[in-house]
Amino acid sequence: MTAIAPRFGPSPVVRLLLAATVLIGTLIGALMAGASPASAHAALTGSNPKDGAVVATAPKDVTLTFSEQVAMGNDSIRVLEPSGKRADKAKIRNLSTGGKVSYGVDLLPGLPNGTYTVAWQAVSADSHPVSGAFTFAIGAPSATSAALPDQKAGTGVVGVLYDIARYAAYAGFVLLVGGAAFVLACWQRGASVRPLQRLVVQGWVALTAATLAMLLLRTPYTGSGKLADAFDLGGLRDVLETKTGAALISRLLLLGAAALFVAVLFGAYAKREDEGGAEGERNGDGDGDGEKKDLTFGLAIGGTVVAAGIAGTWALSEHASTGIQPGLAMPVDVLHLLAVATWLGGLAALLTVLYLAPSIERAAVRRFSGVAFGSVVVLTATGIYQSWRQVGSWSALTGTSYGQLLLVKVALVVVMVCVAWISRRWTAQLGEVTEAEATEEAQGEADADPERAAQLARQKAAVATALKKKARDADPERSGLRRSVLAEAGIAVVLLAVTTILTSTEPGRTQEEAAKSAGASGTQAASNAPAGPTEIKLPFDTGGQNGKGTVRLSLDPATSGGNEMHVWIYNPDLKPMDVPEVKVSFTLKAKQIGPLPITPDRVTVGHWSADPVQIPMPGDWQVQVMVRTSDIDQTTVDKNIKIG
Repeated sequence: MTAIAPRFGPSPVVRLLLAATVLIGTLIGALMAGASPASAHAALTGSNPKDGAVVATAPKDVTLTFSEQVAMGNDSIRVLEPSGKRADKAKIRNLSTGGKVSYGVDLLPGLPNGTYTVAWQAVSADSHPVSGAFTFAIGAPSATSAALPDQKAGTGVVGVLYDIARYAAYAGFVLLVGGAAFVLACWQRGASVRPLQRLVVQGWVALTAATLAMLLLRTPYTGSGKLADAFDLGGLRDVLETKTGAALISRLLLLGAAALFVAVLFGAYAKREDEGGAEGERNGDGDGDGEKKDLTFGLAIGGTVVAAGIAGTWALSEHASTGIQPGLAMPVDVLHLLAVATWLGGLAALLTVLYLAPSIERAAVRRFSGVAFGSVVVLTATGIYQSWRQVGSWSALTGTSYGQLLLVKVALVVVMVCVAWISRRWTAQLGEVTEAEATEEAQGEADADPERAAQLARQKAAVATALKKKARDADPERSGLRRSVLAEAGIAVVLLAVTTILTSTEPGRTQEEAAKSAGASGTQAASNAPAGPTEIKLPFDTGGQNGKGTVRLSLDPATSGGNEMHVWIYNPDLKPMDVPEVKVSFTLKAKQIGPLPITPDRVTVGHWSADPVQIPMPGDWQVQVMVRTSDIDQTTVDKNIKIG
């Protein structure tokens, strides 16, 4: 059969699909550029006292409320006086009840007035560290010298190294599981092919090294952020008591079993395949003898159990273990990971064979095509469930970073399936000559016994391999298949990167719930903030970027004489908004008094105050507030206020 194939470079369709992949990769970069280095999976939804609150007397404790379960130690909540000294008793209390997740810390007695800083750090139920800080004041706000960490938990050098280890772990799992599945399900003769052996072993090494690195880095990653703490034995002992530590140790134990599996696959199994493969090919019995069938079945069952166990270490410690329906989500996540590994790892194995092995039968490529199709079906079914579970709404699909990355992942899968369709067309055009070559290779290796004959056989084999490589490279069908599979592999690398990023991104459902809680908290905080007899709200728009918001001004007791004034500025989402400059003036037009200028002092983000503000007489005073949001964007808004 004569095949019409492109001779120079990829086909136009492959070029188009590769261009689409580059475009999607650029989109990923844009999404990541706008995201924080380590997205929080548990969000702080409330606190008592609230952020920016001014309380008359010192509270007995400080409590924090989170969107999901977190792990905290006795040093996870620190309350600092204006001088920077600890104001808490350094003993965390778990106040969670029902579905509400709350933790508190008792404060020391006799605390002075002033601004207090609350710094907190925790580990989400899905293993990712979260941290933050806010302030409140006792009596009246003041200057503070409290020093906060200069970086968030899970960032810095340790965060980068931990993320690299996570990427390497997923890549190693894909190569280990997918490569072994390719040998057992698609091309059993590949057990004796050195390039394929190296690929699977490299996957095992990468996964093992990455797991060890994550175990050591876990202490600084969730705590101090100092690389030297990776070798802190006390910290390592604490890590082993956590869910993530137990998952990592379990993974290492399973990797020991995986090492035994790999040794049998590329040892006894490969030897038996070499001994019986040639005879089986000549007799038309591709399955070999009964003993080889039993060994194949045993390896398939054992390998599946080990692979599922390793996949389970992710399911038990990350997204699937939290949120709604964890009992169903964890086995679905295991199936999802196995499908990804079988498809992408098998693709890497096929690409390795096409470029580095002397030959591969068309039947083997067709078997992989069927396995890949089954993997995509499982991947689609489990992905739909996971998407519903993690996103929850159409608005979260398009309005959150998790949803946007999920759309990118779906687009990559579609592009990859299109390229796979092209590969399937090339597979149909492959000739059967490679099967005869495989038989000759196996028979030649079996007949070489004496030393001289072995030497001649090696020389002949080298020459034959070189000739086959030359013929292989000149074969247009094989060249076309190599190019299309290479395109698939390139897309698979980007797809695996997106998948890994998704595991470290706050799910869309959680993001929306946290945003709603924060909005409600902001509204409640605004209503509960210290208000005098008179309070006004003034919307403003400076016309520049981020120039819209609302000014809330409180005057207490709103009588002639000395008054305490507070100014809060919120963005359209009712969250505190910081601006470079705020000025206030009072004018009594009926008596032609004013304007009386006042420059309030900044207390914290979105909060300014002035005390005392002297109002000379009662009347209907006009209050003007000047807000500057940039070097050139500012506006003045006004409203009347009654002074008694």
